[in-house]
Amino acid sequence: LAAAHRAAALRGSALGIRSEGADIDWPALRRHVRESEAAALAAESAARPRGEGITLVQASAHFTAPDRIEAAGRIHRFRRAVIAAGRAPVVPDLPGLVGLPWLTRETLLALDTPPRHLLVLGGGATGVEMAQAHARLGCRVTLVEAAPNILADEEPELRLTLREALRQDGVEILENSRAMALEPAPEGLALVLEGGARLTGSHLLFAVGHAPRLAPLDLPAANVAVTPRGVATGRDLRSTSNRRVWAAGDIADPQGMDPRRAAAASDRHAAVLARSLLFRLPARLDDAALPRRIGTEPELAQIGLTEAEARAAGHTPRIQRQSLAASPRAIAEGDTAGLAKLVLDGQGRLLGAGLLGRGAGELAALLGLMIGHKLPLSALAELPLAPSSRAEVLRQAAAALYTPPWAAPIMRRLAGWAIRLP
Repeated sequence: LAAAHRAAALRGSALGIRSEGADIDWPALRRHVRESEAAALAAESAARPRGEGITLVQASAHFTAPDRIEAAGRIHRFRRAVIAAGRAPVVPDLPGLVGLPWLTRETLLALDTPPRHLLVLGGGATGVEMAQAHARLGCRVTLVEAAPNILADEEPELRLTLREALRQDGVEILENSRAMALEPAPEGLALVLEGGARLTGSHLLFAVGHAPRLAPLDLPAANVAVTPRGVATGRDLRSTSNRRVWAAGDIADPQGMDPRRAAAASDRHAAVLARSLLFRLPARLDDAALPRRIGTEPELAQIGLTEAEARAAGHTPRIQRQSLAASPRAIAEGDTAGLAKLVLDGQGRLLGAGLLGRGAGELAALLGLMIGHKLPLSALAELPLAPSSRAEVLRQAAAALYTPPWAAPIMRRLAGWAIRLP
């Protein structure tokens, strides 16, 4: 994603800087991704747990009883266990799949050369990220979504603006298009849609979600309840059916938690496990203040409830919108295609927010702090900021809420009188 954003920046000339274009060195790009992943995982190498007195068994494992696991041919009895096996990309069982050049996000960069025409099946976060990235890297890209809209769970005005940005990057978007089968084609493959239409491309990327890696674990042997999304747990990450077992990361499915927010909560799991498993203290995941982010340009982030979710929850929400066109930072950077949308209850408390624009994920974290600590919106209106901060758009939105439209001319007139006072 970072390489694609850099390539797009080199091709742009809105700020008066012209370039002849960006040549994409695919092998160098693949090498950079591998090296970045290796650097990120260095802290998680096998040497670290061993250095902390942890016995590491590098083998597949499965349960044999509610208090036993078998790994490397040996039975290990436990008092407490944590399942952290993660998820794998879903590969739909389409007729004709065998032998054709299909990919998942995990295998995409295994290609020696960039795909000439990448078909992306799935218009969720992964699909739109990969579609935009490969279009910016010079590939022809077609994004195929079965639902009426890509990013169907996001705020409509944010989704529509982002969809237009994808189209400007050259992504062809097909909505209401259900894949039925795959066929060989001279170009590589053909995706057969409901109704008989055929899309040809060199490669197909599946981006239709992830599924928990449950089957190899033999969870029934341990009396561990599961759901289609993973191990059934309480908000303390403890199994609902085996009190010796906890789950963490993508494989955990805490009761009552929105699946979209459960993924964002995974970085909070260590703290919850420390309290719940190690110290037997009360612990609970709270999803109200957890942001989710889509790494496109413009970036999209959501915190708390959308407008539709607030109405479904029984609120009569107040909506405050602020365009990035009013942000000095966005104007200076020539990047004003974006919006902050605040969703408030009848008392003016922040229920959620949708953000579209550069740095949206970081701004969502700021709003998450407000929601988590139940801070009033007036705190945001009074937020001290360095000049030309991206967060200015949030302060503008909050300040506008406390300044009714009819009051603005009066305030300007009073300010003019005050300036003329001796």
